[in-house]
Amino acid sequence: MKLSPNATCPCGRGLKYKQCCRPLHRGRTALTAEVLMRSRYTAYIIGDMNYIIETTHPNGPLYRSDRVAWLTELRFFCQRTQFVRLDILDVTEEATAEDNSGQAWVTFRATLTQQKQDASFTERSLFKRHHNMWKYFSGEHLEDGVPEP
Repeated sequence: MKLSPNATCPCGRGLKYKQCCRPLHRGRTALTAEVLMRSRYTAYIIGDMNYIIETTHPNGPLYRSDRVAWLTELRFFCQRTQFVRLDILDVTEEATAEDNSGQAWVTFRATLTQQKQDASFTERSLFKRHHNMWKYFSGEHLEDGVPEP
């Protein structure tokens, strides 16, 4: 999907895309895990799969060494998914300024549909610093705000 720079950014912050997620999609570093989370959501909407890959931690369980297969899977997911809304529910950040390391958790609700069926979910995502940048590491799906067994 093509998104006008003057359109409201779909990440939910209420800013224009050009003032919000677009600079990140064009190479600016996210200063917080929450900002990275929002920019990744928008990247799914606009089909910027390279951004999703580049902002995934290389040691995380979702990282794939086969980039072509990974791109294909991501494109398939985006083509069959309508992204309706992102709600950030909680953010907990533990960063260390001395060595620029740290980790953060972002709990969010993604409202989605696939083939006219609700595919929404709530996730508690772990972000870790890697080479001085926040990267998505892993996620835990939650049921009614409680971790699934």
